[in-house]
Amino acid sequence: MTKPRTLYDKLVDSHNVRSLDEHSDQLLLYIDRTVLNEYTSPQAFTGLREAGRPVWRPEAALGTVDHVNPTAALRTDKMPDAGAARQAAYFAENCRDFGIELFDVLHPLQGIEHVVMPEIGLVMPGMVIAAGDSHTTTYGALGALGFGIGTSDIEHYLATQTLVYKRLKTMRVRVEGELAPGVRSKDIVMALIEAIGASGATGYAIEFQGSVVRSLSVEARMTMCNMAVECGARGAIVAPDEKVVAYLAGKARAPKGALWDAAVEAWQALKSDEEATFSKEVTLSAADIAPMVTWGTSPDQAVRITQNVPDPGTETDPDRRRDMQRALAYMGLQAGQRVDAITIQRAFIGSCTNARIEDLRDAARILDGRKIAAGVKAMVVPGSSSVRRQAEAEGLDRIFTSAGFEWRQSGCSMCLAMNDDILASGERCASSTNRNFEGRQGTGGRTHLMSPAMVAASAIAGHLADTRQYVETN
Repeated sequence: MTKPRTLYDKLVDSHNVRSLDEHSDQLLLYIDRTVLNEYTSPQAFTGLREAGRPVWRPEAALGTVDHVNPTAALRTDKMPDAGAARQAAYFAENCRDFGIELFDVLHPLQGIEHVVMPEIGLVMPGMVIAAGDSHTTTYGALGALGFGIGTSDIEHYLATQTLVYKRLKTMRVRVEGELAPGVRSKDIVMALIEAIGASGATGYAIEFQGSVVRSLSVEARMTMCNMAVECGARGAIVAPDEKVVAYLAGKARAPKGALWDAAVEAWQALKSDEEATFSKEVTLSAADIAPMVTWGTSPDQAVRITQNVPDPGTETDPDRRRDMQRALAYMGLQAGQRVDAITIQRAFIGSCTNARIEDLRDAARILDGRKIAAGVKAMVVPGSSSVRRQAEAEGLDRIFTSAGFEWRQSGCSMCLAMNDDILASGERCASSTNRNFEGRQGTGGRTHLMSPAMVAASAIAGHLADTRQYVETN
């Protein structure tokens, strides 16, 4: 009899070109598609040029400018930074010369790579997608295996459509129960990261299961899969269901007609077998999850918004205690300080984690009819040009601007401060992004991660605030 398999193993096995050891733990893996950006691809293309190699399947790649482009309200293809201008120009040259479709800054479908790929239907259940960004794990929300790769791997992929791959261990994360009002999928994954640590899933692929996961929208699942990498996972998957089918139906690049019918039928088999064994099991109770916020400089340094800043003196592990002390010093906080009393100067809604249309709707519900606090500078950067247009059609832009937010163009923006959207040293930001490392949003900048709804609430209050103060229900 065939041994029961997890969904992760089924995806890997179906893409195994050749096993490189007797157990198929090391293998040559076929990659269905990739997405390229101007920041992580230049060296890979240079390597191809120097070796005189073509791209094996250029139609399986998409290029989009997202990291270095300005997000000012008036969109232009002019880059004020010379280095950024060169990166964008070389990227356009590479895509043209190697026959790869490019969504440049002025393209109507331009946006952050991990927002654009699903929204146009290039990510489908059963696929394996590798790209030069760690948050490629986002695609697991659609029943695909996505993972980040380095520059040399990008070159290998472009030349061969394959990668040398080491099979991961598997971790099942069950989330059971019913979420309380005000709790979002961002809070679920932040609670997981806080519980198991920033390296708790290193060497694993996570499969999210449970009644709560099934109840989430596809975009909410994307947020969870996106941030799974922050606890070390190199893959995160949710088995595709009717919500995924409905999400993909009618997408521009999704199959049509008989191909669509065949695809939907095939997707029904994409789930872990009942008796499949996972290397590790983690269960979260929805009743224990509350709106979360980071206090330190790692995504696992997080607490409920109603809690206080932890005391390093109570930490028995010397390495963790040292990390906590360093984080408090960098963040300018004191042990025991109330988290919901920490004042902010900036508020940012954006990134591949939380800048889809559902995220913007969620934040707008909090902001509607309200104003942000004096002294707070706030901005919204939609995840794509398509999201921006949809938000404007729904009037969300007017809600944001009436509240005092800047309404900007799409791009990675202040998530990683590679353009002119940066924090000044010492500025504190409520942010819907995925990482709060030292200097991530600007040298000396202080980042507090939370959901878009929490960012909106904090911008109104002028300090880190509980979204439940402003709404009674989800």
